[in-house]
Amino acid sequence: MASWHQTALNGYQNSHLCMLTSTSTSENVKTIATLVSPCHNFAYYVNLRAQLCTHWSDFVLAWEEPRNPNVEDGKAINSGHSKWRETFLNKLRFSGVLIEKRDVVQTKTRICFVLLSAPWSVLCYYAEEISLRVPLQVVNTSLVNWSARVLQYLALPNPLAQDVPNPPPDFYTCQFRTNKLERFLGSEDRENFFKTTQRHQVLYEILARTPYGSVSKGEVGIDRLLSEQVFTSAYPLHEGGFEMPKTAKPHESLGLRQILYGYWAQWSCWARYQPLDHIREYFGEKIALYFAWLGFYTGWLVPASLVGTLVFLTGFWLMNTDVPAKELCNSGGSFVMCPICNICSYWNYSSICVTFKAGILFDNGGTVFLSVFMSLWAVTFLEYWKRTCSSLSHRWDCTDFQDIEERPRPEFTAMAPMTMRNPLTGAEEPYFPKKKRLNRVLTGCMIIVIMVVVVLMFLIAIILYRSILSIIISKSKVSFFIFSAARIASLTGSVLNLLVILILSRVYISLAHILTRWEMHRTQTKYEDMFILKVFVFQFVNFYSSPVYIAFFKGRFIGYPGNYITLFGVRNEDCGAGGCLIELAQELLVIMVGKQLINNIQEFVCPKLRAWWQKRKRSRKAKDVLEEQEEAEQAVCPWEADYQLLLCDGLFSEYLEMVIQFGFITIFVAACPLAPLFALINNWVEIRLDAQKFVTEYRRPVVERAQDIGIWLDILQFIAYMAVLSNAFLIAFTSTFLPRLYYRYTRAPDLSGFINFTLATSPRNRSQEHACRLIFRYRGLRDENGEYLPEYFHLLAIRLSFIIIFEHVVFFIGRLIDMMVPDIPEEVELKMKREHYMAKEALAENQALGRTMIPMQTSDWSGEPRQRKSHPSPQISEEADEPPGSI
Repeated sequence: MASWHQTALNGYQNSHLCMLTSTSTSENVKTIATLVSPCHNFAYYVNLRAQLCTHWSDFVLAWEEPRNPNVEDGKAINSGHSKWRETFLNKLRFSGVLIEKRDVVQTKTRICFVLLSAPWSVLCYYAEEISLRVPLQVVNTSLVNWSARVLQYLALPNPLAQDVPNPPPDFYTCQFRTNKLERFLGSEDRENFFKTTQRHQVLYEILARTPYGSVSKGEVGIDRLLSEQVFTSAYPLHEGGFEMPKTAKPHESLGLRQILYGYWAQWSCWARYQPLDHIREYFGEKIALYFAWLGFYTGWLVPASLVGTLVFLTGFWLMNTDVPAKELCNSGGSFVMCPICNICSYWNYSSICVTFKAGILFDNGGTVFLSVFMSLWAVTFLEYWKRTCSSLSHRWDCTDFQDIEERPRPEFTAMAPMTMRNPLTGAEEPYFPKKKRLNRVLTGCMIIVIMVVVVLMFLIAIILYRSILSIIISKSKVSFFIFSAARIASLTGSVLNLLVILILSRVYISLAHILTRWEMHRTQTKYEDMFILKVFVFQFVNFYSSPVYIAFFKGRFIGYPGNYITLFGVRNEDCGAGGCLIELAQELLVIMVGKQLINNIQEFVCPKLRAWWQKRKRSRKAKDVLEEQEEAEQAVCPWEADYQLLLCDGLFSEYLEMVIQFGFITIFVAACPLAPLFALINNWVEIRLDAQKFVTEYRRPVVERAQDIGIWLDILQFIAYMAVLSNAFLIAFTSTFLPRLYYRYTRAPDLSGFINFTLATSPRNRSQEHACRLIFRYRGLRDENGEYLPEYFHLLAIRLSFIIIFEHVVFFIGRLIDMMVPDIPEEVELKMKREHYMAKEALAENQALGRTMIPMQTSDWSGEPRQRKSHPSPQISEEADEPPGSI
C-alpha cells in the first residue's frame, strides 16, 4: 500500500486519475476502477484524489451553462460569451499557464471548472514583474502582544497565550530577481520557494492582464469577464477541509486551515490571542491587518469598559447620598409644575423621584473624569495602533507597498473615453479628464447633501411622532399610560429611529456604489477611498443625528409659559423628567446595542442560510449521472466544494460597523458610561463570527497586500477629534455638573436648595389659555416676566470657558502623547535599515561581494553591546619610513 501510494503521488497516471474522477461517463468510471484496483480502498482513493487535485491547481475559473441547450425548456448558450471564454483561455495558455477542464453535471445545468497552475518559469517572470518579496535570512523574533509584555513585566501568568502549531517563520526579505536566485533562502526547493498566496497573486496578475477582445474597448482581465457574467466565479482553492481530525494526530500534521479553525475560529478561543501570522499566511496582509486592528481595539476596550463601569457604579452610591435628589423626593406638593403639553394637566415635581435618581446614574461628577479619560484614550489608542501597524507592516513585508504602481480598474478601462501615455510606465492607458471627474464629484456631493436632508426630514418626522404620541396617550383614560406617556413615546421613537437608520443605510450604500462608479476613478484604491468617504459622511449623519439632537437641541428652544415655540403647530419637545442626559443614554443603548444585535444575528444566521441554499441548489446532480458513479465518485472535488461556498464581500461592512461603534463610545460616552462595556462584549462575539465566516463559509479570497487600514485610520482620527468637542459640549450644556458646581461655590456647599434654584415661576401677565396660573413652576433660569436671570449669563460664560479649557487641555495632552510615542518603534526602524542593507547587498552585481556581506547565520548577531576584543597593535620599525606592508 505504501509503495503504491508513493508511486501514485509521483506519477502522471494519478494526476490523470484526478481528471477522470471529475467527469461523469461510464468509461471513466471503468478506468478509475482499473487504476485503483491494486488497493481496493475507496476511502483511501478519495483522500488521494483530493490531495492530488489540490496540490496541482492554484486557481479556479467556473461558469454555468445549460445541460441540454437544445431542449425547449433549456436556456441557450451565449455564443458571444463562449467566444470570449475560448479566446481568454487560449491567451492564458499562450502566457504559459497550465490549464485543465472539469465538468460537474446537475439536473438542469453543467458547471464547468478550469483549473489553473503556473509553472516555475512563469512564477519567476511575474514575481519579478509585481515585485514579490522573497526571503534572505530567518529572523528569530516572535510576534508578541502588548498585553503579553505588560504581564511579563509584572511577572504574572498570561491566560490569553496559546501554543499554536506550525508558526510561519519571519524573514528578512527583498524583491525577487531571477538572476539573483541563488542568493535567496530556499531557492533550491522550487516546489515550495514561492508561498501558496504568492502563487495566487501571480495567477491573479496574469488573469487581470490577459485580454479577451479589443484592448481599446477595455476587454481585458478577469474582473471585466466576471462583471459581464462570462465566468460566474474566480477563486483560489482552500487548503483542504477545516474540520479537526477525529483521531489523535500530532498537531504539526494539521493543515493551515485546520489550525485557523481549531485555534482561532472556535468559540472556545474567545479568550486567546489571535494567530495573526497564520491569518496572514493564509488570507494575506489586508485581512490580517483587519483582524489585528479589531483585536487591538478590543484589547484597548478592556480598560475603557472598566473605568466606564466603575463610573456607572459610582452613580448608585450617589443616588442615595445626593442632596438635590433627597430634596426633590421629600418635597411633596411644594413644587407644582406647569403642563408639559397643551392638553396635559399640572403635576407635582416629586412624582419623578425615581426617574430623577436614575438620571444620576448617567449624570454625575464621574462623567467629567470619564469624558477626559475617553478622549485621551482615543488619542493614545490611535497612536499605539500606528506603532503596532508599522511593526506588522514591516514583519509582513508591506512597508513599501504603496510605492508600486497600481493598474487601472477594469470598469475604468472599459468606460474611459480617451487614452493617454502613462509617464511612469510609458504604456498607453485609458484616460478620463480630471475636470470632468471633478464636476461629477461635485454633483455626487450635491446628492449626498440631498440624502442628508432626507435624514433630517425623517428626524423631524420622528420628533413630531413623539410629540403627537404623547398627546394621544395623555388623552387616554388609563392612568398608567398617562403617567408614562413621555417615556413610551421616547422609547418607541428610538426603536422607530433605529429601523429608519437601517433602511436608509441600505438605500444609500447602493446609491454610493452608483455614484462612485460614475465618477470614473482610475485605481481600485481611489475608488474604495471615495466610496468609503461617501458612505461614512452619510452614516455619520444617519446614526448620530438623533443623539446630537437630544444632546444639544432638545429642550433648548421651547420658550416659557405663555410664549412656547412650536414646530408645525406642535409645541417643541422638552427634556423628560430625568433630564436630557438619561434620554440620550436610552437613545444610544437602543441604537448601538440594537444595531449590534441585528448585525450579529445577520452575520450568524444569514451566511448559514445562504450557504445551505447555495449548496442545496448546486448539489442536485442528474439521476443518470448518480447511477453511473461508484462510492468513490460521491466525494466532492475541492474546487466544487469551494464553489458551493459564499463569495467574500470584502471588509467594508466590517470596518464600517466598528467605526460607527467607535463613534458611539467616544463621542457620546459622557451620556452612557456602559457603552465601552457593550462594545467589548460585541467585539468578542464579532471576532469569532468573522473568523468562522472566513474559515468555513467564504471562498478563499484573493490575497491583497496592504500597508495599513487605509482611509479608515483618518476617519478614526476625525472621530477622536469630534469626541473631544462633543464631550466638552455635553458636560457644559447637557449635564448638570456645571450648574451644581456654580451653585456649590456661590450659594450652598452642600447643594441644599438646588432644586428651587433650577426652577422658575410662571408669568402671571399671560392669558390663561396658554400659560400657567398662580405660582406654578417650570425648569429655567428666568424671572416672573420670562426674562433671563443674571445667573443664566454667569453660567453661560462658565460653560463656554469650560469648553475652551477642556478641549485645549485634552488636545495639548494628546499632542504630547503624539510627540512622545513615535509612529515607528526604534527596533522596527533598526530592522528596516538592516533589511534595506541586506537587500542592497543581495541584489549587488558583484556576486562574491553579495555572498560575503550577507551572513546566513544569525545566532552570533544581536543588538546587545559586547566587550571589544583586544588586538595587538603592529610593531613599526623606527628605521622604517613607511608602515609594514607598504610598497
